[in-house]
Amino acid sequence: MDVKVRYEIEFPINSSPQLLYQYISTPSGLSEWFADDVNSRGEFFTFIWNDSEEKARLASKKSGEKVKFKWVDTAGKDTEYFFELHILVDELTKDVSLMVIDFAEEEELEEASQLWENQISDLKHLLGSV
Repeated sequence: MDVKVRYEIEFPINSSPQLLYQYISTPSGLSEWFADDVNSRGEFFTFIWNDSEEKARLASKKSGEKVKFKWVDTAGKDTEYFFELHILVDELTKDVSLMVIDFAEEEELEEASQLWENQISDLKHLLGSV
């Protein structure tokens, strides 16, 4: 298996941080834009897309600011990969943006970034931030 590289993308979002946090931290919020369905049992989240599902553990969260999901293997053990969604608020302008931190294989970086662009576009539509 190829080694994945970390990348970050920042998306400006016209929304209150509180509302945005609901969409990035709850199964119901995430299932509206990130995956077809999201289930949670305790700290474990199951993300479902079409016929595939991936499991992740909510590794950390800071209310109103960020969530970090660590992907787990079939035995339920943490892998070295995660994705983090971090709400940034500019001190002066109060502009809100969402920082995505994720991993992808080198040759799939562009495709992975495009996937996030599409998902964040869906999120912006939900928030009325287009």
